[in-house]
Amino acid sequence: MSANQLARGRESGPAFTRTLFSCALLAVCTVALAAPAAFAQNAFGDDIANAFTNGEFDLNFRYRYEFVDTAGFAKNANASTLRTRLVYKSAPYLDTFVTLNLDDLRPVIGRNFNDTRNGKTQYPVVADPKGTDLNLASLTYTGLENATFVLGRQRIIRANHRYVGNVGWRQNEQTYDSLSAAFQPIEKLDLYYAYVDRVKRIFGPDDGAPTASFRSDTHLLDAAYTFNPAIKLLGYAYLMKFNNAASLSNRTFGIRATGSHELANGPTLSYQGEFASQEDYKNNPVSYDANYYLLEGSLAWQTFGFKLGFETLEGDGTVGRSFRTPLATLHKFNGWADQFLTTPPGGLEDFYLEGNIKLLQGNWRLIYHNFSANTGGADYADELDFVASWKLGKHYSVLVKFALYSADQWSVDNDKFWVQFGADF
Repeated sequence: MSANQLARGRESGPAFTRTLFSCALLAVCTVALAAPAAFAQNAFGDDIANAFTNGEFDLNFRYRYEFVDTAGFAKNANASTLRTRLVYKSAPYLDTFVTLNLDDLRPVIGRNFNDTRNGKTQYPVVADPKGTDLNLASLTYTGLENATFVLGRQRIIRANHRYVGNVGWRQNEQTYDSLSAAFQPIEKLDLYYAYVDRVKRIFGPDDGAPTASFRSDTHLLDAAYTFNPAIKLLGYAYLMKFNNAASLSNRTFGIRATGSHELANGPTLSYQGEFASQEDYKNNPVSYDANYYLLEGSLAWQTFGFKLGFETLEGDGTVGRSFRTPLATLHKFNGWADQFLTTPPGGLEDFYLEGNIKLLQGNWRLIYHNFSANTGGADYADELDFVASWKLGKHYSVLVKFALYSADQWSVDNDKFWVQFGADF
């Protein structure tokens, strides 16, 4: 076979895979809609029809008001949005079930914000663009002992969301067109693999800038072994290639340790520690390598607790040569003001201290961050975050949250405030 033939073969691979996933998603939706009627005339069809008619529907509403005051903008953002989520899960048939999730997001009342699609660039960004999207469409097979296979558009969350997550904080969720497999070959050992063909990002469903989806050729592999409650080890290899975002393609290998121990007549001591090494991968035009470090400890009593942590994402001071996590639930890390969604060229060191308490039937958290450069010694900023949340009966929830970012040598001052109401049926 000639070199040109080999090149054409490599290029056709992702296209073939995308076609395969498109057909799989179409099959899931077609079967879900047509099966009850199409097979109603025979016993085999009755079994399939019963699987769908005996399925479950869930309905969820999430209303959020978000206020953003960013230095340099003459106007503040006032975003008032309602997300309506309809979830259907069929009953199992031959150890297989269908999951469908339809999301609709609309601004209500307050529309003075830049949702990345509406052109209102005079306001700060609140990345919740309106639209209706098929968020999940998957087939799940559980017929093999201690194994689960999922094909189609699915939610993928690995470990603590640091590398792969669903970005559940935003009104538009991040999901994956993927084939995934989870195994537990022996007790205490968990194995996971996923091939990701496309990433549906929070900026959809309409395309634009930032892009609504990554065309991907990504492999996710990790293995966890739980020795006892005091130590669990997770090793991972995440090979991420993005055909339409080559600068984000990376290869990351790492190990993570977590555990907890209840002290005699006292609090529970918990910890997590992690190290990872990353380098450019496949089509990334920049050659680089960078490391990641995390060390965190916490003490928790029955009604209150404390947490202390230090996280480092290396960077050598050159654009494109810092540690990156493009599929992470980024809002979960490095402050809720979201000023470090991309690691600065000089890297990032985040020292944080948290206090939490159960009070007035709710959960309260207060977090302080000090951000600085990993290379060059720059003092980036300080940030204060606060959240209080309540469950109201079985179906309702309320959340109040703010983030105060005080800039020094990175970005500008940013204040954010949220009020959120949820209803789940």
